[in-house]
Amino acid sequence: PRPHPTFRVRPLTCTETRRGDQQVVHSLGDGAVHVSAARHDATFGFSAVFDAGASQEAVFEGSGMRQLVELAMDGFSCTVFAFGQTGSGKTYTLMGPLAQSEAQPASPALLGLMQRSFTCLLEQSRSRGSDLALSASYLEIYNEQVRDLLSPGPPCALPLRWSKTRGFYVENQLSVEFESLEAIVSLLLQGSQRRRTSAHALNRHSSRSHALLTVHIRSRAHHPPTLVLQASACPSKHGTLCFVDLAGSERVKETGSRGELSVEANSINRSLLALGHCISLLAKPRGKRTHIPYRDSKLTRLLARSLGGSGITLMVACISPSSRCLSETLSTLHYASRARRVTTRP
Repeated sequence: PRPHPTFRVRPLTCTETRRGDQQVVHSLGDGAVHVSAARHDATFGFSAVFDAGASQEAVFEGSGMRQLVELAMDGFSCTVFAFGQTGSGKTYTLMGPLAQSEAQPASPALLGLMQRSFTCLLEQSRSRGSDLALSASYLEIYNEQVRDLLSPGPPCALPLRWSKTRGFYVENQLSVEFESLEAIVSLLLQGSQRRRTSAHALNRHSSRSHALLTVHIRSRAHHPPTLVLQASACPSKHGTLCFVDLAGSERVKETGSRGELSVEANSINRSLLALGHCISLLAKPRGKRTHIPYRDSKLTRLLARSLGGSGITLMVACISPSSRCLSETLSTLHYASRARRVTTRP
């Protein structure tokens, strides 16, 4: 199968409306997006397109997220990642409002793909009556360092290793077991509050790291003593559901960044460039592919299996409809168009 590029177009913000920005992106229905501006008139097709009026529930149901949860429970490696420029709505689509906390939970209608997936996972687990072991890990990649967002104390860098059986993996990351919605949402909110963010010209609460929350779903295989020799006929399954919130892609000069912020922005753009390069090569027919340079960044190493291996991937591309963001919007559209041509063998 191919990745499922899904597009979400956020509304114009009050700031954009006040300064007179024009809306240059329109949904045509049936998965089509039309860009209409000076010297640009193009239509792009995707699996699904959600315009400014689409609810969080509509995005969950229409993107195929429910199917990904079910596939992960069946033992597949499933990934959803959100990308787009800063302020385009990636974190909102995945998590909902930024202001939410355990003390101040978000309105149920505003919850994002992650919380809705957790609810679906736990409901499916109970309805199937299966004996599942659920755990979660939460990492960020900041300035090309992998850091654990769940371990107590200040985030410290963890080594990234490779093995023939596991592929690329993070050594010594903390994985926390959970059995309830409250427990996994608590882990999500605690980790998100530790994630590196900064304010700059494009966004007052900009994510300056890539964040990866992975839910591990293991089915416990129980066999009566008389069937021990036949246990291999009914093996346990291990599926994963990974949510990737990519840091925003934008030109450094647009953010007005200086010093440490400039270093952050350059690290983000280098890793996104490496991701785009891998996607471009993977989009070529298998007979014409050259070496895929997953080792060019920590991000591409951790996404190697999701992008071109045995995984099933949902891409959520978030864009601003503003004329002022046209260049980044076109870049995101072309980025997702290339990804649509990648095939995997889950």
